Amino acid sequence: MKSKIVTSIGLAVLLLSSCAIVRQGEIGVKRNMGKLNPKFSGPGAVGFNPFTSKVIKMPIRTMNMEINANLPSKEGLNVVAVISILYRMQPEKAPAIIETIGVGNEVNVISSVFRSSAADVCSRFFAKDMHSVQRANIEKEVTEQMAKILLPRGFEIEAVLLKNIQLPPGLARAIEEKLEAEQQAQRMEFLLDREKREAQRKIIEAEGIRDSQKIIAEGLTKPIIEWQSIEAFRELAKSPNSKIIMTDGKTPLLINPTNDK
Repeated sequence: MKSKIVTSIGLAVLLLSSCAIVRQGEIGVKRNMGKLNPKFSGPGAVGFNPFTSKVIKMPIRTMNMEINANLPSKEGLNVVAVISILYRMQPEKAPAIIETIGVGNEVNVISSVFRSSAADVCSRFFAKDMHSVQRANIEKEVTEQMAKILLPRGFEIEAVLLKNIQLPPGLARAIEEKLEAEQQAQRMEFLLDREKREAQRKIIEAEGIRDSQKIIAEGLTKPIIEWQSIEAFRELAKSPNSKIIMTDGKTPLLINPTNDK
């Protein structure tokens, strides 16, 4: 009875040891007697002979590699930056990667290719470009140059992202002063434009008052003035208060008519 139990336990251990579990985002490559199987296994259980074989697991999901680097600029300055490299391994190239690069050694290969590509691309840009809208063009060119080298080796470079860029102190201060000067110039331009609009408004208002007075003056003819005088005298006469009206006896309210010549 005991021998059966021991045998059963031994068989269970043997069965478990001859089965590998490949998770999502991974592939499995069998190595049998030192030789790699050119075919890979997807997620799931993979059986193998534990005495002669081994299942090597490789990640095929997008990986993120961060590098601290000094990037050279066109004017010969060094720009300190943190770079994120997003890459993934091509599943069909997994056996060749294991054979030529090794498991886990892709970091050294990718970082070396990045430093060479970044030095070549960044040396064509000014240091201030790495902190401006030109940064996207730099990232794109570095990505494309890395892809030319690494894609045949089985690695897809999805993106190269420049982060935490630190310009040399003197250049950073010069850029800040330039930005402040540009903002001050924009503010002065706004104030001048506002004053010009206000001056134009006053001119238009003055022209309107002048035209209005001109129209009124042209409409005040002698008969109209006399009629308005009579109306004013009539309204004054209706008032119950005591009043003194001075007139020359010809026209009310001391209005002297102009003699026609």
